[in-house]
Amino acid sequence: MSEEEKSVAEDVVVEETAAPQKKRKKWPIVVGVVAAVVIVAGAGFWVWHEQPSFCNAICHTPMDAYLPTYEAELDQACIDKWGNEVTNSRAMMAPLHRAEADNATCLSCHVPTLSEQISEGINWVSGNYEVLHTQAGLAVPTERTLEDLVAARGLEPDQFCLNESCHNMTREDLANATSDMKRNPHIGQHGEVACGECHKAHRASVMYCSNCHNDAEVPDGWITAAEDKKLVKQVEEGK
Repeated sequence: MSEEEKSVAEDVVVEETAAPQKKRKKWPIVVGVVAAVVIVAGAGFWVWHEQPSFCNAICHTPMDAYLPTYEAELDQACIDKWGNEVTNSRAMMAPLHRAEADNATCLSCHVPTLSEQISEGINWVSGNYEVLHTQAGLAVPTERTLEDLVAARGLEPDQFCLNESCHNMTREDLANATSDMKRNPHIGQHGEVACGECHKAHRASVMYCSNCHNDAEVPDGWITAAEDKKLVKQVEEGK
């Protein structure tokens, strides 16, 4: 056998006896990609969860009435949660807080407990949410008091507004802040009045003092106590 033939034969033997190359495992890469997608999607979902559009799209059918009040342009005429005109959106706390409180969202004020979220999820799935009635295909929402909004958290009604994260004030501080008004609405000479009796988030706020005092100053866009009673009656009757 020639030297050339011996060389070729040796190459063949080496090639046949060489250990096969290991295939690279792809599953770690796949798992990593899937995990990254889940994390990014989860983060995006959580950010959306904080936005009013999430409440409107996912959680509550009655939220269809609330979202436009939140998105109303400040100092413009708009529509309240019941479909009635508000002459100045500043009279509603929702757009006022959005515009002047660092783009506050629903969850800036409404801080649900886990039990509340579970209950609301069940009610949404079952359609067992509370509304006054349906008008023109839209749910007309009931009006919840501050007592309702803080009940699950075990707070006093005032703490919905007067807390370290929002208005870090006392009732006395409030009275001092409005001491220049002819009828100071924050003086409790007639007993404590809940913040929500005057300040409405998704409809025109009400000058409670006008129940008795005709000369009570009514801020722009607000309504009097008499107008409030008439409005609530019309809404409850579906007019």
